[in-house]
Amino acid sequence: MWGDSLLIVFISICTAFLGEVEKRKEAHGDSLDKQHKKKIEREEERLKNNNRDLSLVKMKSMFAIGFAFTALLSMFNSIFDGRVVAKLPFHPISWIQGLSHRNLPGDNYTDCSFIFLYILCTMSIRQNIQKLLGFAPSRAASKQGGALFATPPSQFK
Repeated sequence: MWGDSLLIVFISICTAFLGEVEKRKEAHGDSLDKQHKKKIEREEERLKNNNRDLSLVKMKSMFAIGFAFTALLSMFNSIFDGRVVAKLPFHPISWIQGLSHRNLPGDNYTDCSFIFLYILCTMSIRQNIQKLLGFAPSRAASKQGGALFATPPSQFK
């Protein structure tokens, strides 16, 4: 958790530097002398190298986390294999029944398998934990954009 937090702080510092370099370019425009242009180019090159190194570290971290979660999921799946872990208050639709009744004996489709309950819990709990820890975007940031089905602001005019 601390490693991810430090990684996020480092990413924000790099992007802030990149933004400042762009602002400096826009502020001075063509009036920059050769010395300033070379300095900005050196800073941009350094930032590109740092971003490349950061992407490599982030990719390695994501692979490690993915491997760990896959191992844990397969371990828990084997522990709960064939065991009813919950009773659903509804009959799942046909294309979900394969997941909700996975490796369970009988034809009672209100019986719930581990993997289905795990997916439901993860979907419902993950966002709340992200908000609690402060990793989720604020409501104002979510309303401004980034939503998959959000309408562009130009349509409101």
